[in-house]
Amino acid sequence: MSATLSIARRELSSYFRLPVGWFTVALFLFLCGCVFGLVVLAPGRVASLRAFFGGAGWMLIPVVPAISMRLFSEEIRSGTIEPLITAPVREFSIVLGKFAGACVMLALMLLPTLLYAAVLARVSPRPPEIGPLVAGYLSLLLPGVFYLSIGTLCSALTNNQTLAFLATLFVLLTLMLASALGPAIAPASLQPALAWISFDSRIQDFAKGVIDIRHIVFFLAASVLPILLAGITLRARRLG
Repeated sequence: MSATLSIARRELSSYFRLPVGWFTVALFLFLCGCVFGLVVLAPGRVASLRAFFGGAGWMLIPVVPAISMRLFSEEIRSGTIEPLITAPVREFSIVLGKFAGACVMLALMLLPTLLYAAVLARVSPRPPEIGPLVAGYLSLLLPGVFYLSIGTLCSALTNNQTLAFLATLFVLLTLMLASALGPAIAPASLQPALAWISFDSRIQDFAKGVIDIRHIVFFLAASVLPILLAGITLRARRLG
């Protein structure tokens, strides 16, 4: 556990030492600001964070690959992965440490968006309630954790940050498009299954203020497989 925490701290601090970390934060806050200003505060509609949280799954797609792309690929490229995988630390501890550091980075990026709730409390006749606000942030955090697990796996598979970024971006776009469009265009026999695995419908439920334990379990469970595969990839690299 101490090794995992040490790796997580090192990974988190690296985001603030490198320009890419600050660029990622700026990109995310820019996207959030655009959605908030153009959609939430649009003239002629009731100001509500529901539209902001409803677009969470899409806002995270260009941001998460930027967070995860260098988790392993940069260390593989530079050769610094060798001391790490030959140290007396389990592969899954290494993966969990890097993944945890990325998740904390994502959570820190979300903090400034709390200002939007403060703005709505000033300008809206119906200030945001705590329950829907918590549900809304779950619509950002839980898909973000799942996306980061995919990014961690993609980064572990290559020594090229750009390739890791593009691979993660492609997978996330494919999943979101399939999730959003699949239930509508698939044969009737497949629609129940596609509706059950739909990420978009779960995100929309959170955006509406619905906290469903099944949605929480779904995203956390879906994050496990990519992390396990990343650990297996790291073990294969150690044995190879």
